Amino acid sequence: MATWTNDELRKIAAAEELDLASLRRDGTLGDTVTIWVVRVGDDLYVRSWKGHNGAWFRATRTRHAGQVKADGAGKDVTFVPEAGAVINDQIDAEYRRKYRRHGGRYVDPMVAATARATTIKLVPRSTAV
Repeated sequence: MATWTNDELRKIAAAEELDLASLRRDGTLGDTVTIWVVRVGDDLYVRSWKGHNGAWFRATRTRHAGQVKADGAGKDVTFVPEAGAVINDQIDAEYRRKYRRHGGRYVDPMVAATARATTIKLVPRSTAV
């Protein structure tokens, strides 16, 4: 089982944005989307500010695998839904802390119920799918 290295966790968590691409049915990477990412403990999380209507979010539900890159670090990942209330509260707090300089106009949608319902844990995986 693949894991995040300390360097990957540090780089990706410190990055302002993350590039994410889902695998298509044919095994190739789909279009890349640039989104916010937060770290809680030794895990990385992303959300769709458009909720379930976000095209990239829908793509993660099709194959559940893809690739992420940020600040020179990248990894093949599995997209794992995260619905736990306690961890989502911690993720909310991290979005507020990390992106506070952007103000409520941008941060509030990321901690709203619609985005919270799309929380995805990025789990490193081996390259085989």
